[in-house]
Amino acid sequence: MAKRTIVTMPGDGIGKVVLPESLRVLKVVGFDADYVHGDIGWDFWIKEGNALPQRTIDLLEKHKIGLFGAITSKSKDKADAELSAGLKGKGYTYFSPIVTMRQHFNLDVCIRPCISFPGNPLNFIRKQPGGGSEEPRVNVAVFRQNTEGLYAGVEWTNPPEPVRKAFESHKKFAAFKNVPPSDLSVSLRIITREASRRICHAGFEYAKKFGFKSVTICEKPNVLRETSGMFTEEAKRVARDFPGIALWETNIDAQMMWLTKNPEDYGVVVCSNMFGDIASDAFAGLVGGLGFACSANLGEEVAVFEPTHGSAPKYENLNPPIVNPIAMILSACMMLDHLGEEAKAKRIRDAIAAVVAGGKVRTYDMLRLTGGPDVFSKGAANSAQMTDAIMAQL
Repeated sequence: MAKRTIVTMPGDGIGKVVLPESLRVLKVVGFDADYVHGDIGWDFWIKEGNALPQRTIDLLEKHKIGLFGAITSKSKDKADAELSAGLKGKGYTYFSPIVTMRQHFNLDVCIRPCISFPGNPLNFIRKQPGGGSEEPRVNVAVFRQNTEGLYAGVEWTNPPEPVRKAFESHKKFAAFKNVPPSDLSVSLRIITREASRRICHAGFEYAKKFGFKSVTICEKPNVLRETSGMFTEEAKRVARDFPGIALWETNIDAQMMWLTKNPEDYGVVVCSNMFGDIASDAFAGLVGGLGFACSANLGEEVAVFEPTHGSAPKYENLNPPIVNPIAMILSACMMLDHLGEEAKAKRIRDAIAAVVAGGKVRTYDMLRLTGGPDVFSKGAANSAQMTDAIMAQL
C-alpha cells in the first residue's frame, strides 16, 4: 500500500498542543505516514483576511485526509476589530474555517461517538431507588448533518429589500412587519432531502454494522414542521431498507432530559446540524466531557478528523500543557478506521481504556479541577504524561 500523506491542521489554542500528541501515538502504534502542515485559524484571519487559506484547501484536495486540532471563532464585531489595519474596509468577512471546509468539500456526514471508558471518574452515575448507585454503559454515536441547517451561513442583519419582501409573503412574518430593517436579523434553517437521506442512511448503516437495534431521529417536527418534518420524513423512508432496526423519534428538548435518565437505551442518534451539535455535546458530558469527544467529518472524497472541544486559548501557553489529549487521540483512531487500519485503532483505544481504568494518570479535567498551573500540585498529569502513559500501554 502506498504511504499516506496526512494534512495536519493544528489551528488555534490547544489545537497546537493536542495534535502533536496524537502524532506521537500514531508513530508508536506503527502507522507510517507523511505529514504536511496546513494553515488554518485566527492568525490567518488577522493577517490575510481568510481563516482557511486556499493553499490549505489545495492540500486537502490533493491528499484527501486531514487531522484538525481546534479553531478560535469570535463574534462579527471582534473579528472586524482584530483584522489587520491594511485589510479593514476591503470587504473581508469572517466565517468559521471548519464550517467553510465542511461546505467546500461537502463533508456532510459527521460522526461523534460518545463511549464511556470504565473507571473514568467523569462517567455518568445514576442513583438507584433502593440506595446505592449504578454506572450505565454509554455507547452512542451521534450522526450530525454537517453542512445545512442553521449553520448554512445564510444570514442577514437588515436584509435587502427583495429578501424582506419574500419574508413578508409569509403570513407568520406579519408579527415583524413594523420592525425597522436595522433592528432585524434573520438566519435561515435550510434542509434538503438528499442531505437528509444521506445522513440517515449513514446512521442506519452504522447501526447495522455494529449491531445496534435502533436508530433515533432527534428533531423538532411538532414546531419546525417544514424542516424537521422533511428530515424525519426521509428518515422513515430510509428505515424501510433496514427492517431489522427500529426507528425511534424524539424531540431535541425531550432527548436532553431522557439522556440523563436512560442513556444506555440509545445507540445511534441522527440529527440535523445544530441539534446534532447539541446532542453530541450532551452525550459527551456523560462519558467524560469534551476531553473524550472525537469526531469524523466525511465526504465522498475528503475526510477530516477532529476533537469537538474548542481552542481554549487561555490554556495554550501553560508550560507544561495541562489539557487532556485523549479526544484528539481518539479522533486519530477514527482516521485509522477510515483508512482500513482498524487493528491499530483498536490497540490505541484499548491502551486508553487501560490507562483510564488504572487511575494512576489523570489530567486535570478527570480530577474535576479548575484549569490552571496549580493543577500539578493537586495530582494532575500534564498533556505529555497522559500521552506517555498511553504509549507505554502500547
